Amino acid sequence: MSVKQPASSANSFYPELLRYLNDRALAFDTIPSDRKAELAKVADYIRERRSKSEPAKLMFICTHNSRRSHLTQIWAQVSAKYFGLDGVETFSGGTEATAFNPRATAAMQRCGLKIIADDPNATNPRYSVYTSDTSTPEICFSKVYDAPPNPTKGYCAVMTCSQADEACPLVIGCELRMPIRYEDPKEADDTEFEAQRYDERSVQICNEMLYMMSIV
Repeated sequence: MSVKQPASSANSFYPELLRYLNDRALAFDTIPSDRKAELAKVADYIRERRSKSEPAKLMFICTHNSRRSHLTQIWAQVSAKYFGLDGVETFSGGTEATAFNPRATAAMQRCGLKIIADDPNATNPRYSVYTSDTSTPEICFSKVYDAPPNPTKGYCAVMTCSQADEACPLVIGCELRMPIRYEDPKEADDTEFEAQRYDERSVQICNEMLYMMSIV
């Protein structure tokens, strides 16, 4: 299968970020077929919503809304921009609120994104995530999945961890619920493998979100 080319607007991305995304877009063959089938169902949802000129809202849900749900939210939005897909809106939430973990933000900064905290010393900082100096930032902070600004109806709920999937037998307002789970990099916190594990998870999630947007 030929690789879909990025939109010309992606050339405005930070050079390091663009190189990272270009490399990831060449690695779709590393994604297992069963994962591709799950991602295709979300891609179908996005395609259907866009065909009706309606926004495709994706909510990524994990227990604490601290690591995996933010990684998927951000990479999904960046991937939509990379391929020039208008009308894709991404959100994240948890079954409880904590904080966007700085280890996860550091991993994304190593990929070339610019991430700025409004108050690094806050209990739950708000982070602005930029793909370029002229881009409108994504505002990310920890919240429960049904708290503002998250949608309460007309969205696809992507369950990124088994604990949240099991704790939420019913996600009110979603039109499609898809379990696309990722291993928690938290297991490597405060070990010599910490950065490596977070980078590995970021690579995996970026690969899969790019693939998903490439087939919309």
